[in-house]
Amino acid sequence: MNRPSMTRFSFAAMVGFAASSLVVLPALAQTPPPAVAPTLPGSGMVQPIPALRPPVPIPSLSAAQEAWANDWLKTGAAQGLMARQKRSGPLRGQALVDAMLDRARALSTGRVDTADFLDIWALRPEKFDPRPGLAKAVAEDSLDQWASRLTPPWAGYETLRKGLERYEAIRDQGGWQTLSASSSPDAVRKRIALEDPSVSPDEKLTDIIQRAQRRYGLNPTGNLDARTLAALNVGVDDRIAAIMANMERWRWMPRSLPVNRVQVNIAAAVLTLFEGDQPVTSMRAVTGSPDNQTPMLSSSIHSIVVNPPWNVPMSIARRELFPKGRATLIRQGYKIVKTPEGGERIVQPAGPNSALGRLKFDFNNPFAVYLHDTPSRGKFSSYDRLASHGCIRLEKPVALAEQMVAASPDLNGQIQNLIDEGKTQRVSLPQDVAVYLLYWTAFANGDGVVSFRNDPYGWDKLLAQKIEASSSRADPTAAPAPASIASKD
Repeated sequence: MNRPSMTRFSFAAMVGFAASSLVVLPALAQTPPPAVAPTLPGSGMVQPIPALRPPVPIPSLSAAQEAWANDWLKTGAAQGLMARQKRSGPLRGQALVDAMLDRARALSTGRVDTADFLDIWALRPEKFDPRPGLAKAVAEDSLDQWASRLTPPWAGYETLRKGLERYEAIRDQGGWQTLSASSSPDAVRKRIALEDPSVSPDEKLTDIIQRAQRRYGLNPTGNLDARTLAALNVGVDDRIAAIMANMERWRWMPRSLPVNRVQVNIAAAVLTLFEGDQPVTSMRAVTGSPDNQTPMLSSSIHSIVVNPPWNVPMSIARRELFPKGRATLIRQGYKIVKTPEGGERIVQPAGPNSALGRLKFDFNNPFAVYLHDTPSRGKFSSYDRLASHGCIRLEKPVALAEQMVAASPDLNGQIQNLIDEGKTQRVSLPQDVAVYLLYWTAFANGDGVVSFRNDPYGWDKLLAQKIEASSSRADPTAAPAPASIASKD
């Protein structure tokens, strides 16, 4: 069979290849992925300085436009840009224009400046200059239409906005009571109904609890166990903070996405494959543990390594493998290889027991993470699947690979055959597949009913605090930040 898109490697060659793929390279060594937002800030290379253009002038606002703008600035809390709103006097002139420009940037690309991002939050919003659009809207008296185009165009953002409205109403009505194992069925029913309006008086309590457990990503036993009680007892302010954080992450997303793409929800440990902008395959995954966080990023999967060896990163080798002793490692099938610098590293040859399993999906990124198979299947049946060193283990890697190569006559239906050959080889995809590693801990349906996942990395709490701090610094209508926002864990 003609296989022009495959390259076979000797074991020694693959050792070198895999080693290089696991080195964390500086940002300037990375080729930015096509058609998606860059995953890290600028490379630091000296660039020619373009000729400075004067800022686009904003026409003077009419009295009616000033009144509209002041009312519009009061909607920041409804868009998740601050936890609460306070009254302030109307703005006029340049102060009003400056506030409008700031709000436009916040709605389009995020309240938090990228300079305040963690490095591991490597999904960065596109550049946006609101001045030309605002100038045109003022001149044409179309501020309403201008404002409506600022927020992300995704249903995921709009449904969270509806959810935020619901949870703020719950907060303003006093929140909810803490439950315990001895709480009455009526108290449990009433508590869940605050978040789930589909609860009916004659519905079985076990069905109501199961639905709540599914919304929280818990095992739907229908029993009011300790984990379910903990989820129900998370405070409404923390739920609001989680919604705000996820709305902010939506603002980091590009305004258009490739119709064929892979999306991984790190917090939920789920992978979804989209074709024609529709989800066609979903599977469980294992993502990074809180001590080995999986980064948020965008890139493109360009190839699959069949029967990959594993060059163990030195951090893992020192912490977990070298302490076992050389004899034990050799007995377990590892190889200890000399490095050019005179040191040693550990390699696990390809095979059924390799930590990478039989398939590895490669995409450029500075964190040396990738998607891969695994011989350890037990975690996929668990509801706690944040256990990797940062890479993403896949429940159904062969099915995913088959769909990625289906457009190639030579590779369609051949992935398992290539695995069975037992040889290490790289398969280039017929077309690169965009991949997004995202961190969604709150997402809503069309009615604004929100599902939540734990915040395993504490990013919701941190991001909500950054949103509040940024709003207090930049927004003249923002309320002071609360003293603290508790973690959901």
